[in-house]
Amino acid sequence: MQKKTVCVVGLGYIGLPTAALLANNGFNVVGVDLNAHAVDTINQGRIHIVEPDLDAFVRSAVAAKRLTAFSTPQAGDVYMICVPTPFHEGVGIPQPNIDYVLAATRSIAGFVKPGDLVILESTSPVGTTEQMAAVLRDAGVDVSQIHMAYCPERVLPGKIMTELVENDRVVGGLTPAATHAVSDFYRTFVRGAVLETDAKTAEMCKLTENSFRDVNIAFANELSMLCAKSGIDVWKLIALANRHPRVNILQPGAGVGGHCIAVDPWFIVAGDPETARIIRTAREVNNYKTEWAIDQIKIAVADASARTRRKPRIACLGLSFKPDIDDLRESPAVHITEALLSKGYDVVAVEPNIEAHDQFVLVSLEEALKTADVLAVLVKHREFLNDAVKTTLSQLKAVDFCGVGCG
Repeated sequence: MQKKTVCVVGLGYIGLPTAALLANNGFNVVGVDLNAHAVDTINQGRIHIVEPDLDAFVRSAVAAKRLTAFSTPQAGDVYMICVPTPFHEGVGIPQPNIDYVLAATRSIAGFVKPGDLVILESTSPVGTTEQMAAVLRDAGVDVSQIHMAYCPERVLPGKIMTELVENDRVVGGLTPAATHAVSDFYRTFVRGAVLETDAKTAEMCKLTENSFRDVNIAFANELSMLCAKSGIDVWKLIALANRHPRVNILQPGAGVGGHCIAVDPWFIVAGDPETARIIRTAREVNNYKTEWAIDQIKIAVADASARTRRKPRIACLGLSFKPDIDDLRESPAVHITEALLSKGYDVVAVEPNIEAHDQFVLVSLEEALKTADVLAVLVKHREFLNDAVKTTLSQLKAVDFCGVGCG
């Protein structure tokens, strides 16, 4: 494929790595984001998020003048939509909010020309790509003359720059021609297999992948709560059970976070709540695990207060939604820390992957180990996997939700 200009709308955890990778593969890339700080930072050859190797990719792309960031859409030959898809606020089953996707689609309508590719990468409910086509059609675009497809990202934070290239990709077009054209585009920089299907199947595939993971995590989290009631070490139990040749139980935690596993299952449930019973139950179990964790910390604080006869200090170890990243989106650790603060507890947090937080008092791990009366291990960061933490866990009133103290 001839190298063309790619307009990437949304320069967050997926959009910026994708833009930088494409620029380093010879494409001319114009990135678009409403965050002025992000735009300015990128144009200086720096990054506004934490991701291994991303800084080198961005620095190289900007220096070569193949990546430029803007606050408004720019003309291109390929348009990639990588914007957030949150929930609508309200009660009951969370409803997916694709307003950002549709707004991004409207913003490029004036630039799209015959032969262009329009690709949605944002996690979206089934039918979203068709809704994008309707938006473009209403804006006067002849969608029969362009190629529209859905291609969800499949990357792990902390390994994004590698997995963007190595992982298999699923491409689903609104027409067979669109599927082939967009698949050819991905094959220019993806070494994994590029698998062709239709748009609705690709949309459902992304939701299915993360719902499967959510269900399996829910089993581990439910097991951990059952074991706590019976005085069983869940970590040892899982290690023993996993010696069965056909058993592979995941590790429990303080809940499930991030903008994928904690969100995507609701997109399926919202579409058919009567049928999606297991998926809904798994979401409810994982959400409840976070509330259960709060209650366990409160019990530990009450015990520490009775022992010390003063107001205990709680040190929450970890704030991100998974180990060794700076991403706090939908993080159960953040929810737990906020809940404790709202109840008037003396709370400090340790998060080695961020420098400051506008709500929490951040302290070093060393200070937390010295001054805390209760340790709440919420995230299994590599900085916490040492003998000092294990020793302190054994000496203090501690609640370890991710197995740092085991082994």
